[in-house]
This record gives sequence, C-alpha cells and structure tokens, in this order.
Amino acid sequence: MAVTQRLEIRQGQSLVMTPQLQQAIKLLQLSNLEIIDYVEQELERNPLLEREEQDDGNGVDAEPVASQPGETLDAALSRDDFSRADDMDAGQEDLYDIAHADAPEMQGPLSDWSTLRASGRFDGDGDALEGAVSENETLKEFLNRQLSIAALPATQRLIAAAIIDSIDEAGYFRGDCADIAVRLVVVVAEVEAVLAIVQGFEPTGVGARDLAECLALQLQERDRLDPAMRALLTKLDLVARRDLSGLCAHCGVDAEDVLDMIAEIRSLTPKPGLSFGAEPVQPVVPDVFVREGADGLWHVELNSDTLPRLLVNARYYASVTAGARDRNAKDYLTDCLNNANWLIKSLDQRARTILKVASEIVRQQDGFLTHGVRHLRPLNLRTVADAIGMHESTVSRVTSNKFLATPRGVFELKYFFTAAIQSVDGAESHSAEAVRDRIKEMIDAENLEILSDDRIVAMLTADGVNIARRTVAKYREAMRIPSSVERRRQKCSGLSLVAVGR
Repeated sequence: MAVTQRLEIRQGQSLVMTPQLQQAIKLLQLSNLEIIDYVEQELERNPLLEREEQDDGNGVDAEPVASQPGETLDAALSRDDFSRADDMDAGQEDLYDIAHADAPEMQGPLSDWSTLRASGRFDGDGDALEGAVSENETLKEFLNRQLSIAALPATQRLIAAAIIDSIDEAGYFRGDCADIAVRLVVVVAEVEAVLAIVQGFEPTGVGARDLAECLALQLQERDRLDPAMRALLTKLDLVARRDLSGLCAHCGVDAEDVLDMIAEIRSLTPKPGLSFGAEPVQPVVPDVFVREGADGLWHVELNSDTLPRLLVNARYYASVTAGARDRNAKDYLTDCLNNANWLIKSLDQRARTILKVASEIVRQQDGFLTHGVRHLRPLNLRTVADAIGMHESTVSRVTSNKFLATPRGVFELKYFFTAAIQSVDGAESHSAEAVRDRIKEMIDAENLEILSDDRIVAMLTADGVNIARRTVAKYREAMRIPSSVERRRQKCSGLSLVAVGR
C-alpha cells in the first residue's frame, strides 16, 4: 500500500501557561514567610524594584509604572483581565480566578491597606509572639561545654564530639557506633566506651539509645537499678498496658512492689534534652484578622505586616532607558519593567483573593466564632469556590499555609473545612470536628463508668448523629485516646496507687 503525504489545517483550542501566569499561581500558595523570601530575591534580581517606604518624604522618586502606555498601575489593577500578560493573545482564556475590582470589600490600591493594621498584634494582646522565643543554651552547646573541661585524650575527645553531634534535641543518641568507628578509623569498642562517658554528662539520661536505657541511667544515678527494676525496663510495653499480672510474673515481685516501681518510673524524665533551648521556633503570623465590630458583625481584615510593599522606580527607568543605545540593554530594561509590574499586580491580586476567601469562610463559620467548635459547620472547597466565583484549585491554594486570627485563637484556613456526618432524622449534617470534640468531652467526663465505643455510638445516635462504631474508633485513635479497656485498666491502676499510698 502506497503512503501519500498531504497537508491539513486543523483548528483547536489550548490553554497556555505563560511564565507570568505560573508566577501568579505560585505566589498564591506561598506562605507569608515564603513570600518575604521570594520578594527579597526579586529585589536583588530586578534593579527597577524598590520597597515602598511608609513615609519616604518626597513620594516622587519611586512610583508604579504601567505596563501599557498612558495607564496607571491603579487602573491596571482595576481591569478584569489581570491574569493576562501584555504579550498574551486577547482571546486566551483566563486561567486564574479574578476577584472583581467592583467588590466593596476589595476597593483601594495596595498602598491603602496600611490603615488596616499597623502591627502584627491582634486586639492589643501585648508583646508580639517573637518576644516569647528564648535564646537559651542548646543541649549540644551544654554537652560541648562539659566536653571541653573533661580530661579526655585527643582521640576520645574527637569521638565524643562526633557522638554529641548525633544526639537529638530530646537527648537521645541517634547515630551508629559502627559508622562513627569507620569514619574516625577506630574500633567500635572504643566508640562505645566514649559513649558511656558521654552518658555520664548532665542532664542524666543524655546519650541513651532508647527509652529503657534513658530510664536505666537515671535509676542508676539514684541507686535504684536493682534486678527487679532491670526486668521491668525490659517490659515497658506491659507497663504501658498496665498489665500488673504479667509484670509480677516477669519481675518476680508482688503487685505492690510493681506499683511502687511504676510510680518511680513516672517520676523520671523520658526526654532529658527538652529542658534545654532548641532551635528558635518561628511563631505563626496570621495572614487575616477577624474581630467582632460594634455592629455585632464579624469584620475581616488583612494583616498589613505580611503584605510586601513594592514600587517601580520610574525615574531610574526613564533615565537609564534614555541613555541606553544597545538594543540588548533596552530589551533587558523592558523585561525588568514588565516583570516588576506583573509581580506587583500578582502580589496585589494574591492579597485580594486571600481576603475574599477568608471573608467567605468567616461567613460560613460564623457559628464557630460565636459559640465554639460545637457549631462548626461541614464545609468543603466547592462550597466556598461556588460562593465567590472561583475554581476549587484556587481556593485550595489560598488556604494552604494561611492562618486566620480569631477571638478563639489562630487557625489555619484549612481547619474550617471539615467532612459532614449525616444526621439521624435527616436534619442538617454535623461537622466531623464538632463530633470529635463531643467524643472527647464524653470521655473526659467519665467517672465510674468507662464508655465503650458502642456506648459512645448509642449516645451520639440519641443526640441525632448518625455515626458508625469504626468512625468513633478512628476519631478516638486520632486524638490519641486509648480504648475503653486501656482506660479501665489505667483507672484501676490509679486506684491501686492511691491504696498503696495510704
């Protein structure tokens, strides 16, 4: 069969992700800390970008430059075709959901948002969270300080330094003696001998390889590491299950002695390193504030401290462009101008979109803000997306790594999206988070009767919640609440300890 060639013309539609549009989508899902890092990189890369000062005194050296002739930046921001770059076809479909400029809560350029919030504090709650971060001596610094005054040969000092470097923040040795021996060209026995020396450092229990060894080091210092206690440390799983009969048989002592030993173990420190300072913890900075106004309504506002303020230096662009004769230099400046304008518009649109999504979440979950977690409603991405006219993927990106400060605390935006649990009588569904809170409250209120999962199901069903036993068990395990058998055993052990104390 002969093969013939022919020329065909076909018409079709396709979506093109321009670099500018990819940048806008990327900015939308970044956290406020990641945005700061990204803006710092752009400031170093683009000579036309400048930070907007709160009060620069002249107000004319740096100003936004429109990417279209004769158009100001504010006018560019008010356009509905924000997501289209200047070099995109006019007929290209908009891939990025736009918050309409005529929405009342979105009015005003980026520079006007400074009136929303002058500081990162919420409702005058005192010092910022950063003040709570201490800069105490870390565990490794404390151990190295002890090593510096220890009378050890040079070889053992080098081994000890490698061991200390492998100790985690909790105080446990997470390295491998064989690996250290190979790396330092020594025998394993010498590494183990130095490890024993490091285990003699303060705090007691540091350098242990597991929980049993950590407890043994502390008991040894108290001179309480007798054979019965050693046997007990080999069966910590039985201690966790409160299996008194099994422990009595294994340790060869009666129940009263076992309870005494368990009480002594409880007085020990399972993670001795946590008493020292660790790496500074980065506090959560909310992106949005919610507070109740005098009119009784919830008011949503952006945290202005998390909003990058950038401007394009118009005078510098004009002077450099006028003196540039090389075409490559002019093209470079044009690219810098377009990228700078696009970045400013992307940051502005990101803030507007966050505010719009957060406002809808607050509207949907006003019961939670007023009455607590029991009134948290079932909510999914599609409900919010349909309400504000955006795509689910946009809402998902907005709610990632974004935090909302409310009178009830700071929550990630994703916290307010919970699954729905059907009601028995076909009434309004219950939020899974609200049901989890109800289960926890039931278990916390246990007195003489220990509630089984079946009993909890019956009580929830009586309250109108249609829930299965396996769902109750899943929620209970997610909250790290032991089973009814374990709780009953713990309660019996507690009563036995009280009896022994008397």
